[in-house]
Amino acid sequence: LTQICRDLEIPLAVDLYGHGTAVRSMLELLGIDSSEKRIIAAVASREKTRQLIREEKRNLYIGVPGHGVIVSVPVKSVGGGKIMALLNGGQQPEKRMPELNYAYELVVVICNSGRTDQVMNAAREAGAAGGTVIHGKGTGAVGTEKFYKVSIAQEKEVILIVSKSEQKAEIMRTILKKAGPDTDAAAIVFSLPVTEVAGFGMFED
Repeated sequence: LTQICRDLEIPLAVDLYGHGTAVRSMLELLGIDSSEKRIIAAVASREKTRQLIREEKRNLYIGVPGHGVIVSVPVKSVGGGKIMALLNGGQQPEKRMPELNYAYELVVVICNSGRTDQVMNAAREAGAAGGTVIHGKGTGAVGTEKFYKVSIAQEKEVILIVSKSEQKAEIMRTILKKAGPDTDAAAIVFSLPVTEVAGFGMFED
């Protein structure tokens, strides 16, 4: 994947590591030995994004179970002319908002470490198919925990869940009800629009 980014001259890509949330029985059914995930976050123009998705489908067998998924999230603004020029290969960027496909949304959940199962049980109850977990650490301001009753500065898990737009609200409500700020998970939930998806099988036409 990093080689594909280099070949397409995509200048900014970050390599992250996490794990999936599939239950063991599903992994065995699909013949997958591990739930470990490698996550590549890249910033690219609209056309480069489409080329990247095409190349990933062709070379990485995206769409075959166990071979990964792709989600494209629009960037509204970029700070600094030099960074904008870098991301666009020196070309003048399009001065237009991207076309948003609200058929899908990316639900982002930030919860206390070790509480992924609590969050995902709630999400699946509302129709979520699965998610990807990234480990991190909070950096909240002093006093935040006392005011909101949510501990920010400790080990965290970031759970990424792609859902159909009509399921998103119920997934978020159920997570907040069963794993929200008043629970041990202390989950914070928000969603982002998605322009394109690939590799989800049942989601795709």
